[in-house]
Formats: sequence, structure tokens, C-alpha cells
Amino acid sequence: MEDGGWFARNTHHWNDWSLADLVAAKGDRRVSLVVPARNEAGTVGQVVTRLRSALVETVALVDEVVVIDSDSTDATYDVATGAGAVVHRSAEVRPDLGSRPGKGEAMWKSLFVTSGDLIVFMDADLVEWDTHFVPGLLGPLLSRPEVALVKGYYERPGAEGPYDGGRVTELVARPLLALEHPELAGLVQPLAGEWAVRRSLFETLTVPSGYAVELAALVDTARTLGADAIAQVDLGRRDHAHQPLLDLGAMATQILAAMARRRGRGPAGFETVAARPPQPAGPAAGRPPRPADTITLRQYHPGPAGIRPVDRDVLLAERPPARSVDPTPREDSLRSLPAGTPTR
Repeated sequence: MEDGGWFARNTHHWNDWSLADLVAAKGDRRVSLVVPARNEAGTVGQVVTRLRSALVETVALVDEVVVIDSDSTDATYDVATGAGAVVHRSAEVRPDLGSRPGKGEAMWKSLFVTSGDLIVFMDADLVEWDTHFVPGLLGPLLSRPEVALVKGYYERPGAEGPYDGGRVTELVARPLLALEHPELAGLVQPLAGEWAVRRSLFETLTVPSGYAVELAALVDTARTLGADAIAQVDLGRRDHAHQPLLDLGAMATQILAAMARRRGRGPAGFETVAARPPQPAGPAAGRPPRPADTITLRQYHPGPAGIRPVDRDVLLAERPPARSVDPTPREDSLRSLPAGTPTR
């Protein structure tokens, strides 16, 4: 069973620290705020503007605000740039390493274009939130040396109650933790997109390219450093754009695959499953071969002619620890970095 004392030891509230105390505790360490974004032109500008005003220009708690544009087809790049963020297209960061679609890919790529000792991740689709999210997440990292990763949790508006963790959390992530990692059962919202991590930890983790990045980071941190290296912070209230149910099927598939890869591995971590060669198209006639590390998820959609099957490819790839990647990119990779950005 889960250690009943973990929640009491490692749960905080965002106002446990004042901004002045956090700035003093920060010292000469650098903080990078990273916003992975895909087609979030409607919200990313306000997120960047408010955070820069409150935490960069008014109080020097954050040193850089970086948006990683993950294959957007809308104006996300231009809106984020106009709001004052440093914006990188994920595919153009270290192009020598290739590009894969997904949130985790954007977060992994951020390690090559940021310089912070502490990295705070914020989703770009927030519509009800406040700038205290960032200092709240930094609180445990700046005040407790043994903490390496901090998750946020919050009230979520909706009919299911204020602490509903979301459909994938309640139907997939939480049952998986109860069955396989009860030491993490005290986490209120394990899939929350607002979290913070020490670079020294994140660059050692294997990172799923898709939506499994948050749960994988928790499991791998607990295995390598112990559950007490993880803390959580009550951030108050948050709302965001919700994904359609069928899209959540792909998210759930990625989470299940990431957990399956970690099942039975030793406490020192695990090796990334080698990329498979392209797979046959399967029963869907005329479909091209699937890319490596991809499976086909078959779903069923109603239509005028009745129920019809619809296949979607779900990427299950994982990136190796950034620390293991060649730190000397080819010349074409350097073109994607702003002048003065350190390469790692």
C-alpha cells in the first residue's frame, strides 16, 4: 500500500512561499519556463504575456520564456513570438536528431534550447489560471534540495467535482498507479501539464514523444530517486480546452505502452525499446506501411451510413536521455538556436 505519510510530507500549497523568498532562494540559478504548444494560437499569447509581465519583468524569478511549437498549422508561432517568447519549431531544434510529433518530443527538444537549472512546464491551452502557478511549482525545488520533480494539481470546473483528474487520469493513469506503483497513489493529478523539474534529472530520463511524458517521468523518478524526490503543489483552479473522447484513446494508448515498457525493469531504469522496422498496413486495404514505433488504433465512428471503422496511427516512440545525445550537433542544427544559447 502507499505510504500514508507521503501526502503529508510532500504536498504543498502555492502560497506557502512568498515571491521575495523564492527570488532570494533562487540565487544564481537560472529558471526556464517552457510552453509546449500545438495549434494554440487562441490562448498561447495571453499565457506568455501574463507570465512575462509577472515573473520576468516585474519579479526576476524566471530568466527565459520558451515556446516549443509542435508542428502547429495555425498562427501559434507568430502569436507566441509577438507576445515576447523565444519560439522554436520543434522540428527545427537539432534537426540532425530527426523529428517526431508529440508533446513529449517538444519537451525533450527544449533541453537543447534552454539554459535553466530548473525547468517549469506550462500547457498552452489554459483559459482559467493565474501566474502563481510558476512560483508555486518552484517552491519545493528552491526550498527542498531532496525534491527533484514537482507536480501541480488544481480544481477543475465540471460536473464531476472540483478534483476530477480528467478522463484519462481516472480511467487509465490512476488505476495503473494503484496496480503497479502504489507509492505514487498520493498524487492528485499525475497527468497535470503544469510541473517543474531539475535539469539534472530531466536530462537523464527517457522521454516518450507523446502524451505519456508526465506519467513516465513520475515512474522513472520514483524508481531512480525514490518517491520522496517528488512533491506536489495545490495551484488553486485551472481550466483548459478539453479534447474529444476519441482523441483521448490515442493518449491512453501511449500511456499504456509507456507503462508496459517500464514493467519489470530494474530500479536503475530501462533501455528504450529499439525502433521496429515499418510494419505492414494490416487489414486496412491500401494504407501505407506504419512508421517505426507506431501502432494502429482502430476506432468506430457513427455516420449516415452507419458505424464505420477508422484507423489512426499512434506513435509510441521514446527519446533517449538528452545527456546521452551527442553534444556537438551538425552545423545545420546550430541555425535553430539563438545567438548565445549553450548547446548540451
